[in-house]
Amino acid sequence: MKKKRTSQHNRSRVLTREQVRSLDKIAIESFGISGLVLMENAGRACALEAVSMLGGAKGGEVAIFCGKGNNGGDGFVVARHLSNNGAAVRVFLTTGACKVLRRGGDAAVNLNIILKMGLQVTEITDKAGIKAAVEDSSRADLIVDALLGTGTEGEVRGLFCSLICAINEVGRPVLGVDLPSGLDCDTGLPLGCAVRCSRTVTFVMPKRGFQNPESIDYTGEVKVADIGIPRKLVIGMFSPTRRRRSRE
Repeated sequence: MKKKRTSQHNRSRVLTREQVRSLDKIAIESFGISGLVLMENAGRACALEAVSMLGGAKGGEVAIFCGKGNNGGDGFVVARHLSNNGAAVRVFLTTGACKVLRRGGDAAVNLNIILKMGLQVTEITDKAGIKAAVEDSSRADLIVDALLGTGTEGEVRGLFCSLICAINEVGRPVLGVDLPSGLDCDTGLPLGCAVRCSRTVTFVMPKRGFQNPESIDYTGEVKVADIGIPRKLVIGMFSPTRRRRSRE
């Protein structure tokens, strides 16, 4: 009889998509923690794990795939820290860099930093771009997935789905930022397609979807990183009073 797989997070507290949004919002608006601070802490935690996956030594070649949102912003922070650690870093961005900069926000700040550092940022806007990026990343020691975050809902299509499928075919170790791109935060199932990560650094707590045994095929080993959100706030998220309010 085949033994059923069980998730390593079945008995732990987990966060839903809405709880993640709420934690970030309250941390920023009520506690005065800058979104840049949270992004810095998240990206640095992932960079440290990336160094571990590279064997702990300085150097190595890393391909970082970034979207235009805050998950991509985390990826820009990862790029900076890995470059400072001696790695040869190449960033692949799924939109025009100028669009991210014009949009502003925390991701734009961190993109601007790595551009001023002289890191190579390659824009992927079509299938030819995907092919070139995959050819480059096939030589990397590690791929970092910072394309899509916990807020992703609905089927992943078009450029993103094609890119995700291409990354899965490269056959290199992949580190996921918060959760694999394309994996539903709440169900742990792919939204049409999802990156298959070797390891995932998730922030604050595991996500609800990680309780689904099938999610392990996409998350790989999960590491939980503290990004500086006050413990009081996190504990309060699971208080009986807050749970009652969320149901009203």
